[in-house]
Amino acid sequence: MNIAKPSATVRYTAMRIAVFVGCMVFVAALVHFGVMPAGLGDANAIWVVLLALVLSAPLSFVLLRKQRDEMSAQIVTKVESAKAKLEANRTQEDGVTQ
Repeated sequence: MNIAKPSATVRYTAMRIAVFVGCMVFVAALVHFGVMPAGLGDANAIWVVLLALVLSAPLSFVLLRKQRDEMSAQIVTKVESAKAKLEANRTQEDGVTQ
């Protein structure tokens, strides 16, 4: 059975979401146990999400560097391939019209 390897973009995105969810659970636990303030009034959920975003961004930047580099290399390869195909089609069309 041959299982296809997920693309670097899908892998990076899944890991980025996992880091965010982990931060959200961590912040929610801190708020629940009173270590951090619970926000204002009914804004508890928004407070937790915003703090999780603020925490997950630098963590993802540091922890997912390898995956981000793999993703950008994969994107560059695909863009170069698309450019080469476009140029090949353009030169082929130029040859036909002359």
